[in-house]
Amino acid sequence: MTAAELIESGKLEMYLCGALPAEEIAEVEEAIETYPEVKKETERIEESLIELAEKVAPTLSAMVWSYILNSINKVKTLGDSESKSTNWGAITGWAAAILCIGGIMWMLNQNNNLNKSVELTNIENSELKENLNEAETSLAANEEVLEILRSREYQTFTLPGNQAVAPDAFAKVYLNNNDGIAYIDVKGLPEAPRGKVYQVWSLVMEPLTPSSMGLVEAQNEVASGIYKFTDFPKAEAFGITLEPEGGSETPTLTQLYILGQVKTL
Repeated sequence: MTAAELIESGKLEMYLCGALPAEEIAEVEEAIETYPEVKKETERIEESLIELAEKVAPTLSAMVWSYILNSINKVKTLGDSESKSTNWGAITGWAAAILCIGGIMWMLNQNNNLNKSVELTNIENSELKENLNEAETSLAANEEVLEILRSREYQTFTLPGNQAVAPDAFAKVYLNNNDGIAYIDVKGLPEAPRGKVYQVWSLVMEPLTPSSMGLVEAQNEVASGIYKFTDFPKAEAFGITLEPEGGSETPTLTQLYILGQVKTL
């Protein structure tokens, strides 16, 4: 087979797509080494296939399909350039090229889907790791607080709700009166309405003297629902009132939710 016949046969396209049997692959490779025009045509077809694959990935547009079909329709037989006979060898080569491109498209699409799946998995793993770290941090904080509250330096008191305002409410106080430290569990209180906040007061009974210990807010929370207060005068009782955001200088007695005495050893 001459160089011109090989070029017109469509075998170069089939060779580039891996669609030739082994004996014909050897024949084409020998021709590529022997004939410069065959090598040049092989390189041209390879460039065309790469360019076409880039155009159609991940889907074939109507314009590209038209280009391929027009290219097939324009293939003529070897020899008479005006002959209208169909060159089935060249068409077969182009058909193989199209199948090859289809395979490339499928692999690109699969690779794209795989990349998206890997990216989604990485995001999910990152979120799980973050949640695990938060859970471990929270657990460590809870265990530390429990160790403190179980120590002999702290006494535990349950404070009742004000019957006139919140009869079902209650709070627990873990108190170290000597050091002026209190941990208060407010899970027995209803959720504060929007624009309101609970404020904790230490009380001296004679004469009745309230001192603000602070607000039930995030910066004082040391475990779920447990808030730490420090640097307050030695308390004989505790009260919790509902105040406007930011707290008040004196307790709003009409919004007194919790009130209870503590008798320390």
